[in-house]
Amino acid sequence: MKTNIDIVRAHYAASAQGKVDAMMADVSPQVRWTEMAGFPCAGTWVGPREVVDNVFAVLGRDWIGYRFELQNLIDGGDLVVGVGTYHGAFRTTGKKMQARVAHVWKLEDGMIVAFEQFTDTLFVHQAMS
Repeated sequence: MKTNIDIVRAHYAASAQGKVDAMMADVSPQVRWTEMAGFPCAGTWVGPREVVDNVFAVLGRDWIGYRFELQNLIDGGDLVVGVGTYHGAFRTTGKKMQARVAHVWKLEDGMIVAFEQFTDTLFVHQAMS
């Protein structure tokens, strides 16, 4: 049986390969996915379809080379924290950005039930303007 940290690690690995279906494999149908206020995809999205449509599709459409570089993964049992850096260039302006980020994942019964993002949105907005 996969541990919670294994589930999050697999999500990041699938993300690095651009495999959205694999990214969402262990995501609960009722997941509450929160992107930080001030981030381009800000809001709380409920369910995998809303997450894909309002987060991953938007980032893929609006950013060139958008990616998350994982530096640390912290195992807190039912809570897992991923710490790293976002990279990308905003398609409209061509400006690049790097922004530090922390992701807090909540898991229950082998499923991701909540996600919350914390990032420096100033760097993101500077690339967008």
